[in-house]
Amino acid sequence: MKIYRRVGTLVMIGLLILAAVGFAAMQKNSDAGSIFGPVKQQKDWKAGQEKQIAENKKIMKEKGLPEDFKDSLKEENAIRQHRIDHDIPPNHATLWGFMSRTDGITPLVTLLTVIVGATSVAGEFSWGTIKLLLIRSARRSKILLAKYIATLGFAIAMLLLLFLVSLVVGLILYGADGLTSPYLTYTDGKVVEKNMIGHIFTLYGLKSINLLMMVTFAFMISTVFRSSSVAIGAAIFLMFAGTTLVGILAANGQDWAKYLLFANTDLNPYFDGEPLFKGMTLFFSVTVLAVYFTVFNAISWIFFNKQDVAS
Repeated sequence: MKIYRRVGTLVMIGLLILAAVGFAAMQKNSDAGSIFGPVKQQKDWKAGQEKQIAENKKIMKEKGLPEDFKDSLKEENAIRQHRIDHDIPPNHATLWGFMSRTDGITPLVTLLTVIVGATSVAGEFSWGTIKLLLIRSARRSKILLAKYIATLGFAIAMLLLLFLVSLVVGLILYGADGLTSPYLTYTDGKVVEKNMIGHIFTLYGLKSINLLMMVTFAFMISTVFRSSSVAIGAAIFLMFAGTTLVGILAANGQDWAKYLLFANTDLNPYFDGEPLFKGMTLFFSVTVLAVYFTVFNAISWIFFNKQDVAS
């Protein structure tokens, strides 16, 4: 009730819908030259694929290129050749191509949920309503858990809203062409065709890992410092600066950085790419995330149960 009956929450929902519609309009304009104009598949798309394959091969012959870069070009060529051999047109300017890009809006969902999570506990102290909660029969742990679950529920609701709005707007702007088109990925030395809907859900699922960790972090800061502004500021700063910092450390060969939170929040490279640091595995990243998740929640629980609210 405290989340969904606020005007601010309605404003957040409106902003998310507006962002999804605006993103769809910009993508359609980029793909077709106009928002409501038809997207026409090039008849000579195979020639374009062959041209790009030839250019990649020419680049691969240059000396001094990193092996990882050469491998990425090799994988790209294999996927392009598979399209040609099996008559699978590129799906960039289709509904699924658009949907595969909408995961780029999930940071906005993270931002909005961080605001809700940061004010969930700290707001009770700011408004003076924390005493009204603690005089009830429910234990402090139960109150904290209820607030945390409610915050996660809001995050899931916003993700579902983003997906549904993007799907509806995508159908309106792009139509239903190419719905049976598969997702192509390079695995174990060969090109594999995967279900496109499953790929879209995987993208959203992987993005939700960062959402979960940032919301948990903001919830912890909110509980410890009783300040929503501190929690929001710290979470937003880490959300935008954390990944950049880890990337800089990785480029400079600082292997110890693989134990940092933001070196592990993006699990997509394990399914379609390479991790930032050599030797990192999916099990390693999941373990690191589980440790951070446990620590964040333990700190929240300890401080909330020990805090004196008499004053």
